[in-house]
Parts: sequence; C-alpha cells; structure tokens
Amino acid sequence: MIRSDILKELQNKNKKRTTVWLSPETFEKMDLLLKEDNCNNRSEFIEKALTFYMGYLVSNQTTDYLSKILLGAIQGTLRETENRQSANLFRLSVEMSMMMNILAAGLEISDEDLRKLRGRCVAEVKRNKGRINMEDAVKYQMGTQE
Repeated sequence: MIRSDILKELQNKNKKRTTVWLSPETFEKMDLLLKEDNCNNRSEFIEKALTFYMGYLVSNQTTDYLSKILLGAIQGTLRETENRQSANLFRLSVEMSMMMNILAAGLEISDEDLRKLRGRCVAEVKRNKGRINMEDAVKYQMGTQE
C-alpha cells in the first residue's frame, strides 16, 4: 500500500458508520463544493460541516468560526474608512476655520447676534438632520424665510 492509503485506513478505523438521508439538491450542492473545500469524499465533507455546525451551536461566540481572513478584511476596511473620514473632517474643519476668519474680519457682528445665530443654526441643523443649503441661509438673511 502507498502511504496515503495507509493514512486513510488509520483514519477510518476509529469512525462509526451512519445513514444520512439528503435531498437530491443537497447532494448536488455537496458534490459541487467537495473540491472547493478540499474534501476527498462526501463523508469528509459531511464531517467538516457537522463539526462546524456543532461548534456554532455550542459556542456563544460565533466569530470563532468566521474566517480570520474575512474578519481581518472587515476590520481593515473599517479602519481605512475611519481614517479617511477623519482626514476629510480635519480638512473640512480647516477650510471652515479659514472661511470664518475671513468673514469675521469683514463683518461687524455683536456677541448677542452671534449667540442668537448659533442657536438658530443648531436648531436648523437638528431639524434638517445635517442637510443645510445656501438658498435657505440667503432667504433667512433677506427676511423671506423664518
């Protein structure tokens, strides 16, 4: 016998036999996925599937059974998105600061008027869920909108 046949024989000695009734569709899917999962036969495929499912049922943390590569990819994507958003918010804040300083240098506005405007703007942003536009601001400043 060749070496792989001896290993298979040793692995099969400690196993028990059982009958499983499966639908034809399940058989077709299993046969298609055998090679993809690097299984030599249906028994190996079914054993792997059962081991995974039993671990899932017993475990409170199903993440142990998620592919570590998939989990790492998701975490990497989230970190990348967070970094990109942080950088964009920083750039936006710098531009807003520049705009405010330019406006402040050219306008004479009292502290009281500034406080009222801030309160009105906070209420507007809350009401519009962050969607603001220049047309509404112009209408308000011209007195044609509340």
